Amino acid sequence: MIMSTKNLLILATGGTIAGMAGSATRAEYAPGQIGIEQFLSGARALELNARFTGEQVANIGSEDMGPDVWAQLHARSIAALESDEFDGVIITHGTDTAEETAFLLDMTLPTNKPVALVGAMRPADAVGYDGLRNFANAVRVACDPAAAGRGVLVVMSDRVHAARDVRKSRTRGTEAFCGFPRESVGLVTPSALEWFGAAWRVDEDARFGFAADLPDVPILLIHAGMTPDYVARLVTDQTRGLVVAGAGEGNMPKAVRAELVALAAKGIPIVRASRLDEGLVDREPEDDDNRFVAARALTPQKARILLQLLIASEVSDPASIQLEFDRR
Repeated sequence: MIMSTKNLLILATGGTIAGMAGSATRAEYAPGQIGIEQFLSGARALELNARFTGEQVANIGSEDMGPDVWAQLHARSIAALESDEFDGVIITHGTDTAEETAFLLDMTLPTNKPVALVGAMRPADAVGYDGLRNFANAVRVACDPAAAGRGVLVVMSDRVHAARDVRKSRTRGTEAFCGFPRESVGLVTPSALEWFGAAWRVDEDARFGFAADLPDVPILLIHAGMTPDYVARLVTDQTRGLVVAGAGEGNMPKAVRAELVALAAKGIPIVRASRLDEGLVDREPEDDDNRFVAARALTPQKARILLQLLIASEVSDPASIQLEFDRR
């Protein structure tokens, strides 16, 4: 069955998908060198079954992604989701922080239309450039009405990942993304799309309002030989919460734990996550007395975003915060 031609809004932020090396074999390259119109010119040559409207929101490496660009992406996405002009949204993005942008938007956008992030692991002039194929796959996803109701999606290397699960797990190679605890939610090529199961968020409103000024929530990385003064170096008068990237299942040295218990007693929410790539962090018996929250399957960087949104929504009680983490 041939799908009708869809109108897609393409929001460009730079990254490797818009990067250039100046040589087909050079390792070094600069992200964010190609503008959206130049990129879409190449995409239109693929004769994809979609009409594109491109907007250049930023042209940066995603290591520089932050609240200012997030606010623009959110505002433009909301406008497109509320408009009859567009059937879906695609965001081109660097891979380093794609999972964070995807998760933030997943928590703050409704699910009435498809929204997909897409990137590349090789710059546009490299041998084996993966950007156009990934983009063609993202178009396939964004044109499919069944993509709505699945939250924000990340499309990379012929796989479709949900924002709640996706994480970058490799520094090199096109197979750089995986999902945990659920792997990919679909397989896609420019000509085919297979979903694994039904949509789980059909016509759902945004779970949180978007906060333009997110509260300060640092991440404390636990390591062997760590002393409690690391906490004092990280926490300031502006700190509203803290996420622990703990060893194993959210573990930390006893002296560091004591410092964090004292912070929690002062009303600073403390979330225990894991520095490991795959692993659930469940509640432990001491969490009630310590006023700690268990991150469950969320990575420290996603736990940080969820905690920021909760604090911005004036949710600070550990039990209430835990309920929100349990729902992810």
